[in-house]
Amino acid sequence: MELIEWSDFQKIDIRVGTIIAVDDFPEARKPAFKLKVDFGSEIGIKKSSAQITELYSKETLIGKQVLAVINFPAKQIGPVQSECLVTGFHQEDGSVVLSTVDFKLPNGSKLA
Repeated sequence: MELIEWSDFQKIDIRVGTIIAVDDFPEARKPAFKLKVDFGSEIGIKKSSAQITELYSKETLIGKQVLAVINFPAKQIGPVQSECLVTGFHQEDGSVVLSTVDFKLPNGSKLA
């Protein structure tokens, strides 16, 4: 494990956002969804893709609040311009469990 300085952590901008749209992503190399995540009026709506099809359906994702890194440069993933990194944890079988919050928060709330 590599140790980092507090100043390194402070560079990462992790915010709460609500998934407002989910589409299939058939062009992806591994099964994935295209997401639109609302981070509130200050940040707006950002697009992302996520390999979360094993544990989540499009219907269960709508309205779910997730934690995402919003200050990475945009990254082209096939035809999708990913504007944020929705975070999660890999299980032993490779499926991904999303990072979420226990209580509803205002979109755009920053991890402290």
